[in-house]
Amino acid sequence: MSDLNSTNAALLPMPRLLIDGKWIDAADGATFETIDPASETVICAVARGRAEDVDRACRAAHRALSGPWRRLTPFERGRMLMRLADLVDRDIDLLAGLERRDVGKPAGEAEGDIRGVANCLRYNAGAADKMEGATIPLGPDYVDFTELEPVGVTAHIVPWNYPLGMAARSVAPALAAGCTVVLKPAEQSPLTALAFGRLCQEAGLPEGVVNIVTGYGLEAGDPLVRHPLVRSITFTGSIATGRNIYAAAAPGLTPVVLELGGKNPMIVCADADIDRATTDALDASFGNSGQVCSSASRYILHRSIRDAFLDALAAKVAQLRVGPPEDNPHLGPLASREQYEKVLGYLRLGEKDGLRLRFGGARPPGLDRGYYLAPTVFEDVDPDHPLATEEIFGPVAVACTFDDDDEAVDLANRLETGLVAGLYTRDISRALALGRRLDFGSVWINGWFIGGLQAPTGGEKSSGIGRERGLPGIRNYLRIKNIGIRI
Repeated sequence: MSDLNSTNAALLPMPRLLIDGKWIDAADGATFETIDPASETVICAVARGRAEDVDRACRAAHRALSGPWRRLTPFERGRMLMRLADLVDRDIDLLAGLERRDVGKPAGEAEGDIRGVANCLRYNAGAADKMEGATIPLGPDYVDFTELEPVGVTAHIVPWNYPLGMAARSVAPALAAGCTVVLKPAEQSPLTALAFGRLCQEAGLPEGVVNIVTGYGLEAGDPLVRHPLVRSITFTGSIATGRNIYAAAAPGLTPVVLELGGKNPMIVCADADIDRATTDALDASFGNSGQVCSSASRYILHRSIRDAFLDALAAKVAQLRVGPPEDNPHLGPLASREQYEKVLGYLRLGEKDGLRLRFGGARPPGLDRGYYLAPTVFEDVDPDHPLATEEIFGPVAVACTFDDDDEAVDLANRLETGLVAGLYTRDISRALALGRRLDFGSVWINGWFIGGLQAPTGGEKSSGIGRERGLPGIRNYLRIKNIGIRI
């Protein structure tokens, strides 16, 4: 396993595919390398799954639906997920270490992400035996009721920004519902998914209930979403890929849940608490190096507080540390060379077009190796410029101004995306009135990243279909059966 340190290597049985309870090589023996973004060195080689491997995984998951898994009660499934959560807690240092190496997360952030995985498992474990049907009043001569059944084999294609956290967000409710799983982690960040597979085995999940196929999107992801045995698809990623998945699922009428891109506005009104807004903006825009679907990437500032906001933000950003993940900085590297080059391309475009740089815009001094970028803000950006309309997915935000509420709402709503929006004002009546006019799946008032495991999340317009988290997240993996009896 190359230079993966021995402590973390002990957690992985081998960088192979998990299919039907067995760790196996890809059918053709192919592998690919996963890279440490902090040092640009190879961590290890991982099995490169393709269509034949996906087919084996889907067939194993389908067989498992008729095995011991089916005979477990919802309460027993919940207990198994609780056991799995305990194992994640037990191995938090090992899992966080893998996440730190694979995607460059600061040590504290990686540990927090893994704690979130355990919490997600426990939330869904507790809900497993609480998803109830209903009785239908058809009159004295009938008894009519509904039952909730697992939809079957579920496909989960997860992104690289929160590798295990995003996997757990959909895998945990699918298992709580009684479904079986084929998980394809992002090729940039496969290691914690493989470690999770081993923990699933240790927790006692029957063979074939959780299958993991590592590989590339076109080679493994595409055959997965097209497989005839798959009855539910969950994907988080780009709008373009989401549209392709939606089209691929259409011939089989396979239900999909998509959380796609966002270019999320933070609206700061004239009466806002500037200290609160700028403190929130640090994490909202630069947490995880800006690689968050729900990050704040557009500041829509009332003209009267524009300078106060940007001055206060610049002073706070100056205190942020960018550096190697093991040093537990505020920002680590971007997750891959591909993403680093993409973000650099936007910075070069801003420079070419003469955009006004408030701060940042380059590699921090002293970090000559690794995919590092300083927190960056461009000010007075034309709302139609690509930096103001396209998701950059890096530590980059743009600022523009407004003069009245109608203009603020228009600026926020003008894009095709609608994932989250934030609104800062001391007038709660105004906040609620404006919030109802914002065309977004989530609207956060005087805070950012509000919500948690219990709060449904998802996008409007091109930002997605469906909702995850909370009880709606489990219902994605349940179908309603109606049973009618004539007395």
